[in-house]
Amino acid sequence: MSDYTTIPAITYTKAAEAVRLTIEIGADRGLALCAAVVDPALGLVAYGRADGLTPHSVETSRRKANTAASTRKPSASVPAELADAMENGTGGLLTRIPGGVPLVFGGVLVGGLGVAGGPPVKDAEVAAAVLDALGADPIGDV
Repeated sequence: MSDYTTIPAITYTKAAEAVRLTIEIGADRGLALCAAVVDPALGLVAYGRADGLTPHSVETSRRKANTAASTRKPSASVPAELADAMENGTGGLLTRIPGGVPLVFGGVLVGGLGVAGGPPVKDAEVAAAVLDALGADPIGDV
């Protein structure tokens, strides 16, 4: 039996690419967005924001990324009946607001991406487009 585990984590280079793509795709769609990328242990790997972003979106993107990395599912997939308990039980670290997606490559979870700044449905659409542009596994393949 080993005395440690090995947990795959997204590289800074790939995380920074996800942030850049989020801001670019958002701008192409007329949205000022931000993106947070966390590793599976919820450590922040990269963050960036477009000029003119709403201030509260900074924290929202982090919570979306945390949720996706922790649950291995999109943030919007958290059942409504668990939303309050989950947010209160984690001190606000997690959320069910759409826009968070797990980052999975070749079936291996390496982190979570949280997109915020636009309407939540648009945030989720941009997050899915970023996964595609990164070459990540599509949502649902975790």
